[in-house]
Amino acid sequence: MDSKLTMPSSTSAALLPGMPLDSAAALPESDILVPASAAESPPAARSRWYFPVRAKFTVALLLGIAWGVMAHVLAEPWIADFSRIVGTVPAYLAIYGIAVIPGFINAFLIVSLLMDRRPEVRPHIAPQQLPAITILVAAYNEEQSILATLESIDRQHYPGAFCVIVINDGSTDGTLAKLQSVSYPWLQVLHLEKNGGKANALNAALKLVDTPLTLTVDGDSYLFKDALLHLVQRYVSDPPNTRAVAGAVLVRNSRSNLVTKVQEWDYFHGIAAIKRLQSMYQGTLVAQGAFSAYDTGVLKAMGGWPHTVGEDIVVTWGILRQGWRVGFAENACLFTNAPDTWRQFIRQRQRWSRGLIEAFKLHWPMLFQWRMSLLFIWWNLLFPYLDLVYTVFFIPGLVLALFGIYWIAGPMTLLVLPAAMLLNYVIFHIQTRMFAEQNLHVRSNPVGFVVYALLYSIILQPACVWGYLSEVFSRNKNWGTK
Repeated sequence: MDSKLTMPSSTSAALLPGMPLDSAAALPESDILVPASAAESPPAARSRWYFPVRAKFTVALLLGIAWGVMAHVLAEPWIADFSRIVGTVPAYLAIYGIAVIPGFINAFLIVSLLMDRRPEVRPHIAPQQLPAITILVAAYNEEQSILATLESIDRQHYPGAFCVIVINDGSTDGTLAKLQSVSYPWLQVLHLEKNGGKANALNAALKLVDTPLTLTVDGDSYLFKDALLHLVQRYVSDPPNTRAVAGAVLVRNSRSNLVTKVQEWDYFHGIAAIKRLQSMYQGTLVAQGAFSAYDTGVLKAMGGWPHTVGEDIVVTWGILRQGWRVGFAENACLFTNAPDTWRQFIRQRQRWSRGLIEAFKLHWPMLFQWRMSLLFIWWNLLFPYLDLVYTVFFIPGLVLALFGIYWIAGPMTLLVLPAAMLLNYVIFHIQTRMFAEQNLHVRSNPVGFVVYALLYSIILQPACVWGYLSEVFSRNKNWGTK
């Protein structure tokens, strides 16, 4: 799960036309991928032009604030005009949520990503130095995909010891029969008679884990080549206080229909960029259950995954709250099936939004723990407000603008577009460079881009608002949709 910690949609509404992804791996049952022909370095290895992370953070923050101040000054006439219609306070809340705060966020992201230099990994670690790992795969009604997931694990070249525990969480289809039809030497199957939810399934398997690292992989995913090695190398190369590392999750079924084509852009751009940024500042906020590595001892000391809708974000915030660091391995690629109907997509994003509220409810003291990632905690606290403003003000404003009434959506709103375009160009450049390093290449997806740029936020942000309300008023906790 990746919550709305990813990127506020109002900041990603303008993308460059082009193409998310293709890969060089053979992915059974998938048609999206086509073959293509310790911390930051120790002082001795650093360039004399090395720029410390805290200095980068300060520069990005100051320039972001400067952009926000400029946006405020330019928006004053707009706010004054709108105040005469809705009142002063609603006008400020609306315009700040539509233009000023997204402008600050865009500027901070652009400057940070331009200064980002990925920490070096230790590529020549001897096999005996790599920790043993246990991979947990929680499976509920994954008859169509579970064998392909296991095949992708079998194709990995992880030189250390590893085993896989698949938890059949009371599936009502042929998942168990599929699992019983294979006999990988590293495979264990834990069968739960009754479906108890993802957290319950993972915790049942965690009791059996005796390796230093525990990895989670979704039952409908496919690991790209050397994904396990890249994920663990990042873990052992990051600062010693690292206790979890998130992998890079990309869309596997992006050619299925328009819904998946649009999400391809979100995973390729928004989610990956935010994780990269957060890890740069020492605190990735979501080690998603689809593909992440965790310190087994820390997980067990915390009691495993909480029984929440967003168990992965809540457990990640629990790790961060204890003062540990969470990293991101941008080259550890896993391809997962995204929701292929708008109904499923909306349910997924509602669940992610509920997970964000759960994290705040359980780990609110993080709002007062001083560290660079504190900015992202407060940033996420603004998401319900930003989504609500977009839903209540901006979407109706677009409708009014069609009739020549520019109270909300008008010429001033165009000022956020240059920053959004620049941001997405920077992200696209970074991601395509990473793809080239992995022997992946970007494929054409112009239709997905157009819908993503013009309509994605109109669907996404009202869904998120509903998710926030659901968490406030509902006690139901279940698997929902991915």
